Amino acid sequence: MSDAETARAQFESEGRVWLRGALSEADLAELSELSASEGRPGQRVGDKHPLFDWIRQTSFSARLAAIWPGMSPVRIVSFDKRPAINWGVPWHQDRVIAVDRRVEMDGYSNWSKKADAWHCEPPVEILRKMLFVRVHLDASTAENGAMEIAAGSHREGLISADKAKDVAGRYATELTIAEPGDVLVLAMLTLHRSLPGTADASRRALRIDYSLPVLPAQLGWAA
Repeated sequence: MSDAETARAQFESEGRVWLRGALSEADLAELSELSASEGRPGQRVGDKHPLFDWIRQTSFSARLAAIWPGMSPVRIVSFDKRPAINWGVPWHQDRVIAVDRRVEMDGYSNWSKKADAWHCEPPVEILRKMLFVRVHLDASTAENGAMEIAAGSHREGLISADKAKDVAGRYATELTIAEPGDVLVLAMLTLHRSLPGTADASRRALRIDYSLPVLPAQLGWAA
């Protein structure tokens, strides 16, 4: 099998693929400057922000497109977990997308407006075709609250919040230990959680959703 076929097979089985060392030191420096969250724990990056163009043109986006043709970034959230801004999140799935308008139609629910963009929960078929990509700007460790995933849990489909912990317990879990420049590619429906950090160290990361460029019906991506 080719490298792309091997990566896709691993992804289907485990719901994740690591691209270790995907960013150079120069890339990391530029990305850190572009993604500065101004002291906020999480910041949704608007589609006009130069970070979007940078991500589209970077080498790891090209690597993703070689494995999953046609994929491009459609939403970016910048995270900055540090001792003064610390949090934990229980087991859950991320099932929200950012779109260009609100349209009431079957299969689209839980509408809200965040950072001037409409967000909703789409039909599960759309989520199954998306990628949840995490770009590590700092080292990610147990001490600074690294994300934990339940590998393979994406195969369960939609999981209610009250059952997420029990379902995660049926799968092998992985603490996503990473170095700056490592990129983790997850199936969108993978269960994940994080605990508050205990170390005096920052844990900055970007969460980037990738998808095919066209949405069905009357909707378009916010980006």
